[in-house]
Amino acid sequence: MPAAIVTSELTKHYQMGGSLVRALDGVTITLEAGEFVGLLGTSGSGKSTLLNLIAGLDHPTSGSLTVFGRDLGEMSRAELSAHRRASSGMIFQSFNLIPTMTALENVALPMMFAGRARGVREARARTLLEQVGLGGRQAHRPKELSGGEQQRVSIARALANDPRILLADEPTGNLDSRTAQDILALLQELNTTTGRTLLLVTHDAALASRYARRTITLSDGRVLAEAAS
Repeated sequence: MPAAIVTSELTKHYQMGGSLVRALDGVTITLEAGEFVGLLGTSGSGKSTLLNLIAGLDHPTSGSLTVFGRDLGEMSRAELSAHRRASSGMIFQSFNLIPTMTALENVALPMMFAGRARGVREARARTLLEQVGLGGRQAHRPKELSGGEQQRVSIARALANDPRILLADEPTGNLDSRTAQDILALLQELNTTTGRTLLLVTHDAALASRYARRTITLSDGRVLAEAAS
């Protein structure tokens, strides 16, 4: 099996106010299939930029980025859309749930875009909500759920189309310390039991070292350090 994620001299540069911003400036990393890796760095280090490139939300300036052997830089717009829909699942700091929808409807939504029948997507959404410990909260809307519960819905939604990679962008940033540990323990369990590759962006080195198997630290768009946890 090819590595899950491989970047080689990956760069992302853009203009801001007449100045060149080197968001990523030659990043070379490899994540093997099934790894749980923590991506560390201060604000502006390039963490979220790298995550967006892996998710197919943006194009690199130069270098290469392959996901399970497929070069994202060579993908068409339609292929990138399919990659975002089926190959990678995103988990966000702010949950990004639709407030007018129930937990079940939020989880089922990505499957609707994937063209699955209503009965199929509702059945899978129920199963996923049970898997993340929210079997009894399926009819609740986001405002009726705690922050930790909303993040569990977000995790279930990220799993909806059975992606091979989970990308978590500061998933505990809006949670208290105890709830943050519960969420990371859930992600660790999903990584262990399903074999999905998990890339966790966080500024909390202690949490990353506790739950991830390996950490990569970025600084000014470059890899500063790599370490086993």
